[in-house]
Amino acid sequence: MRVVFMGTPVFAVPVLEGLVTQGYNVVGVVTQPDKPAGRGQQVAISPVKSVALARGLPVWQPKGFCRPEAAERLQALQPEVIVVAAYGHLLPPAVLAIPPLGCLNVHASLLPRYRGAAPISAAILAGDAVTGVTIMRLDAGMDTGDVLAQAQLAILPDDTTASLSERLARLGTTLLLATLPRWAAGEIVPQPQAHTQATYTHPVRKEDGQINWHRPAVEIARQVRAYFPWPSAHTTWQGRLLKIWRATARFEGLPGEPGDVVRCNDDLAVVTGEGILILHELQMEGRRPLPAADFARGQRGFVGTRLGE
Repeated sequence: MRVVFMGTPVFAVPVLEGLVTQGYNVVGVVTQPDKPAGRGQQVAISPVKSVALARGLPVWQPKGFCRPEAAERLQALQPEVIVVAAYGHLLPPAVLAIPPLGCLNVHASLLPRYRGAAPISAAILAGDAVTGVTIMRLDAGMDTGDVLAQAQLAILPDDTTASLSERLARLGTTLLLATLPRWAAGEIVPQPQAHTQATYTHPVRKEDGQINWHRPAVEIARQVRAYFPWPSAHTTWQGRLLKIWRATARFEGLPGEPGDVVRCNDDLAVVTGEGILILHELQMEGRRPLPAADFARGQRGFVGTRLGE
């Protein structure tokens, strides 16, 4: 089967590798253009491009598909199916109409819940116990197409976006590889989504990681997990950025105002609007991440101060 693959981040890599390993003829890999990244703003290639180049696959990095020649270039590859996994752009009707088996998307949620760009962090933020992956046939809407297959996955208490993404990518790869031959054989009847039950997510922004210490500790702990590794849950201390890499919530109350750094037995904690947040790993601006106890020993004035001022 001739396949064009579209994807960009780490989540998409297992899907591409699964297609190649299972013998699909990947005739082209489409990924986002290279862009500056990191503190030095060095031009970086996407994880998908890195894997594609290592495997000798042809790579194309268009800025979009608005121009007719972009769709014509895809048409020339004669794909039987286009597989999409976290590519980063909506595909226009001219592209959707190219492959006879359609454009199939590996989406990291149980649609119609969490349509859009950030379904994994949204599930963690909501405190969901279960999430999953959906194989759907793309249409012109935002994750509104018919469902071909779904599989569930439990969200672990310590799951971050990074760890949950890794497990969902593996599950999505397995589900896609089981679905593709059945879809090609006409054995699957697409199921329309319940559009009235749809929820949407927006692309994660840096400011989403800003901690409001007046919120309940359980919500802040989810924020820490949902925004690891980027943009990270963060606050300020003495005017400098302080990232919270790992933390857990407790429902007990301690004297103090939201944002106050206190001791809770042997633990370092922050008073919140409801309960306390136990700090496990912190990173001061310009420094490396440290266990909370080591951080407090290096910053002797830390306990008794207030974060976020």
